[in-house]
Amino acid sequence: MQKLMLATHFESEFFLFDDACILDIDNFVKRLSSIKEKGVRPDLIGSIITHYASKWLPDLLDDDGKKTIPNAEESPESVTTSWMKKRFFVETLVGILPPEKESIPCNFLLRLLRIASMVRVEPAYRDELEKRVSWQLDQASLSELMIPSFSHTCTTLLDVELVLRLVRRFMNLDEAVRSGAALIKVTKLVDCYLAEAAVDSNLTSSEFVALASEVPSHARAMEDGLYRAIDTYLKAHPGVSKKERNRLCKLIDSRKLSLEASIHAAQNERLPVRTVVQVLFSEQNKLNKQILDFSGPFSGMLSPNIALDASARCLSKREINVQQMEIKRLKEDVLRLQSHCMALEGKIDKLMEKKKGFLVWRKFGIPTLRGNRNEDVEREAEVGIGLKTPLQMKTRLVNTKNANRWRKSLS
Repeated sequence: MQKLMLATHFESEFFLFDDACILDIDNFVKRLSSIKEKGVRPDLIGSIITHYASKWLPDLLDDDGKKTIPNAEESPESVTTSWMKKRFFVETLVGILPPEKESIPCNFLLRLLRIASMVRVEPAYRDELEKRVSWQLDQASLSELMIPSFSHTCTTLLDVELVLRLVRRFMNLDEAVRSGAALIKVTKLVDCYLAEAAVDSNLTSSEFVALASEVPSHARAMEDGLYRAIDTYLKAHPGVSKKERNRLCKLIDSRKLSLEASIHAAQNERLPVRTVVQVLFSEQNKLNKQILDFSGPFSGMLSPNIALDASARCLSKREINVQQMEIKRLKEDVLRLQSHCMALEGKIDKLMEKKKGFLVWRKFGIPTLRGNRNEDVEREAEVGIGLKTPLQMKTRLVNTKNANRWRKSLS
């Protein structure tokens, strides 16, 4: 309690400094060292640093923040002098950051990293900032992560190489830090970043694949975000080769696409034919599984305790619409199967009628099951009735009459 009161006293005392005192960074470092010696918590030290940095450097403010630094008309100076001051300030600020992980917000560190890239601080300070950002990358926002490229060697508008280094550093952390919800958040952040960076015509497919492949596939429960990024890239790069298209689309697991994404992919002319076939095949497997589940035992579905087995989470309007569309598709498939079965039954009835008519004409020549076939044939020859059609029987009768006439004429 005493430490908290002491920290609050020093923090309030520091916030009452005038602008002239705030601009003196050496005085600030001395005061901050004396506050640290009093045993103030690291998060309070971090709040003092962020407040001081926002006062001295307006570029570190949020979009809603107010710039309190004097304008250029009151303190005119050359661009080179301004850059040198910013560079010295950023390097000094990085040197006094608390070593604790959660002491400085991630978005503030990203804004500081943006200025460090712009004024080209020493690699050691830049590396320290990147390391601290990677510790809390799951807390970063997309707007702060979209750092422009200030290097003349980089052709893209956004610094994709910087984001790739941050994601790699995050993936190299301990399993306890980069697992679970943190990994899922970083994966969603990467997919959203790729969708924004894909618009750049200078972004190569190798850079896209490298960043998308840096996060594991099991971290994506749904791959709609990755599909949207790939589709945006193909739309912005119409001249990409067939090999590169296949390489990009191999990143997509068609089994993890939602119904809307699958419908869009099935009609997407920018995707390779193989990818479209895989999407259709996956949807067919899902439909078959749903039909099997639908035709399974209904006792569990109609159980009065179904509310206890259902998820306690309320479904969103989009999820309800998706389920209604799936139910509609199932009903259409059931109706289609019923019509097909009715058509088959009609064909079977027609065949049975034909078979019955054929048996009527054969009723005089039914062979016995126990007798000998030769004896039956001889008996049929004696009687004059065999396995003959009505036309054959009529012909035989006519021949018999003619034979009798010819026999009488000879006599």
